[in-house]
Amino acid sequence: QVQLVESGGGLVQAGGSLRLACVVSGHIFDYVTISWFRQTPGKEREFVAGFWRGRETYYADSVLDRFIISKDRAKNTVYLQMNSLKPDDTAVYYCAGNTDIVLSRLRHPIHYDDWGQGTRVTVSS
Repeated sequence: QVQLVESGGGLVQAGGSLRLACVVSGHIFDYVTISWFRQTPGKEREFVAGFWRGRETYYADSVLDRFIISKDRAKNTVYLQMNSLKPDDTAVYYCAGNTDIVLSRLRHPIHYDDWGQGTRVTVSS
């Protein structure tokens, strides 16, 4: 089991930036898969970016070239740097963890066992 705590959400104008943080505990940080998802009311949770097995990064097409997922091993933290934000990026963002997920399931929230509490991001136009 992986424990996850997010922070860093807030209100920002379109074109601005935010950095979300996900502190990870309960498993060997180097090997756990950590992904960011987002959700808006009435919609399914959507994959944003992921660190598969701690070593390879993947992004949704909608955030490619704008968002960057990274990690700080000393702090056991995964970050999501969000640049050039758009109103469509408004959502609650969640980090999710899985200790043993195959790559083909990375983008599907049903395959994640552990979730943070979520952090709200609002982008105004």
